[in-house]
Amino acid sequence: MKKIFSLSLFVLLTGICAAQQPASTFVTYKQLDTLALKMEVIGPAKLEKNKVYPAIVYFYGGGWSRGSTASFKRYAEYFASKGFVNFLVDYRVKSRQGTTPFESLKDAKSAMRFVRKNVAQFHIDPNTIIAAGGSAGGQLAAACALVEKNNEASDDLSVSPKPNALVLFNPVIDNGPGGYGYERVKDDYLNFSPMHNIKKGTPPTLIMIGDKDHLIPAATIQKYKAEMEKVGSRCDLVFYPGQEHGFYNKKEFFEPTKTEMEKFLGSLPFLTLTN
Repeated sequence: MKKIFSLSLFVLLTGICAAQQPASTFVTYKQLDTLALKMEVIGPAKLEKNKVYPAIVYFYGGGWSRGSTASFKRYAEYFASKGFVNFLVDYRVKSRQGTTPFESLKDAKSAMRFVRKNVAQFHIDPNTIIAAGGSAGGQLAAACALVEKNNEASDDLSVSPKPNALVLFNPVIDNGPGGYGYERVKDDYLNFSPMHNIKKGTPPTLIMIGDKDHLIPAATIQKYKAEMEKVGSRCDLVFYPGQEHGFYNKKEFFEPTKTEMEKFLGSLPFLTLTN
């Protein structure tokens, strides 16, 4: 397995350099019996062997019930051109594996640990790993940073799943009573909901959301920002007038959202974007 993994990386990296454009490959980040959970890796066009790069790990939305890695592919391809190694993560969902949101979170944490554990193979700077996600995927990204429990038994818990920064698109970050998804997580929301696990050291966060989102009230996002700031963490909030849940999937919102994302990432003191 290790030889196959190394060979795949070699093919990816040499393919990227030869083609001079973003190229991708698929790697397995977790094996569960006969189920191989994979992520697509999209890297920069010119990958220098003696250089390390920042990374972005993406989690798609779909209520922990459905969804596709394709939802963030255009972001991954764009940020590959800006010098990022990108990971589009597939994870267990109800419609395909009959699972609960807790399995989705376990997979998200496994994916983050896989990336962090293999920084040398992917030429990644371990101090510049960003997690991004939309809707339920935004919850997963934030929970990787905040929630201590719900780890896969086979995970190496000495490897942290915590990202260095977060980019969240209309995230369902309150899963407590009255919040999105409470009917599925019930009283275990304390081990799942980002809103209820904010603590000192929470990574800097960008949240982009429509002001007409019917699933996530503006007041919920504003409360999240306030709670973040109480513990001394940065939380940038951008509202899109007249837009509802999932607005970022519309073609016309790719440009403005990736621009906000680029501005936020470029402002982080530990990260430098290429032109």
